[in-house]
Amino acid sequence: MRLSHVLSLSTVGICALAQNITTGQLGDAIIVTNNPAGKQAVATLPDKPFFTSGALNGNVKGTVKAASGVDGVGVDFEVSFSNLPTEGGPFTYHIHVDPVDGSGNCTNTLAHLDPFIRGEDPACNSTRPETCQVGDLSGKYGKITSDPFTAKFHDNFTSVSEGPGSYFLNRSIVVHFANKTRITCANFAVLDCSASNATTTNGSCEPSSTPHNGSPRGASGALAIKTLVLLPVVAMLFTL
Repeated sequence: MRLSHVLSLSTVGICALAQNITTGQLGDAIIVTNNPAGKQAVATLPDKPFFTSGALNGNVKGTVKAASGVDGVGVDFEVSFSNLPTEGGPFTYHIHVDPVDGSGNCTNTLAHLDPFIRGEDPACNSTRPETCQVGDLSGKYGKITSDPFTAKFHDNFTSVSEGPGSYFLNRSIVVHFANKTRITCANFAVLDCSASNATTTNGSCEPSSTPHNGSPRGASGALAIKTLVLLPVVAMLFTL
């Protein structure tokens, strides 16, 4: 009787632990290992804010820089923000599915980049970044809690190689108030650091073209991830 009671408690504990670990409908995010060496990009916030009310003087200033990780694994990020609103924080920032269109309307960037269909709720568990939305950078690596704010971090789950749903160089970065209101947004622009016409400022390459303003990317990205996940299943069926 006592043994069965202990086993019942153990089962309850395991179930509770499992419920606290939220992952995507397609599983945990996959570590990206094929990023091209030396590829870099930057998203620079515009002078004009999207959100024009509240405790904001002009617009948030800042950049999000991205570069291929060592041996092509993941991406190294460097973020810098200043001139933040004097209230409404801590502020968050995420990679969103679509680029900013010509109107500058941050709402049109749609939701967070989420190729594994995890959803926003419950909040990201930063100790398990593979279970978070791929685009939830502040959830995984820290919210904006000071002015100015800078941070450097490495993310294993984002891609600068076209193809998978975790590719983000044709997408956007969006800065939010704590209540999720969108303050400002910007597209990523690929940097040309290899050609003879590349220019540098303080050792950093300059954008070789204007930031991408293109068609929605959400559906194709999710399809690419779904295809990637299903490949091993198809291969298994052919071996039976």
